[in-house]
Amino acid sequence: MLDLPRSARLAAWGTGVLAGTAGLQAAVAAVVRDDEPHAVRWDATAPDLPGLPAARDGDLALLLAALAECPGAQLLVVLPVPGDPRGLPGPPPVNVAALEAGECVVAEVAGSAQRWALLPEVAEFGSVWEPGAHVTWQVLAAAPRRAPESSSVADSERELRLALGTATQALASLDVARWREDAADRIAAVRDGALAPDAVPPGLPPRAARVLQTAARVLAIVELATEDDGAAITSHEAASRARALREVGAVARRAVTAAVNAHVEPVRP
Repeated sequence: MLDLPRSARLAAWGTGVLAGTAGLQAAVAAVVRDDEPHAVRWDATAPDLPGLPAARDGDLALLLAALAECPGAQLLVVLPVPGDPRGLPGPPPVNVAALEAGECVVAEVAGSAQRWALLPEVAEFGSVWEPGAHVTWQVLAAAPRRAPESSSVADSERELRLALGTATQALASLDVARWREDAADRIAAVRDGALAPDAVPPGLPPRAARVLQTAARVLAIVELATEDDGAAITSHEAASRARALREVGAVARRAVTAAVNAHVEPVRP
């Protein structure tokens, strides 16, 4: 089963809540899943959000409900990695935290210069058979919005076609199934799996849904392929493969960002 990062699910389902196309409890369940209930902790410097109690700290349901009461509120996902800081909201301390997490959700309200960065702090526990996670969303003050940096959904779909071929070829050349007992099943799951049913809310435009499924497949292939350098390859070949996988991974992250954030794309004539 293919999946999306927590921040992508929160931004996608939260957008559905704000648009009235997804229920609040369904959105929270899709983000939390088997985790312990997600907590929300506000930094002292983060601006107030209308509708939240004075204490502000709480859970996702409280946060999304408060955002839903703000006309023009919207959520955006950012998936940065070192060397590819696209979409980081600023200021620098927020960017550092977002890079460490590898994901971030930005909340903003139309007509207001105030923005909020939601950063997941994840503490995993349990075992591979019974995994669990405590997740706390840290809410920090983000810098005013700049010009959008993500590609359009249409551009992302075109880029993904090439990225998927490159990623699949890299995985095939590794032939990891020959020396890792768990690889064959994982490769089949990546190759044939569909996007988890609750990864995105109902009513998502078909093109955005297609892009998210393909991007999730590319990210899963990249994760699997980068676990090994393969058998009997030179250091040059390993470096070239790693570079190619980084590039297709970047394409996939940009595609997830574009599809989840499609609601803020300019309307083209």
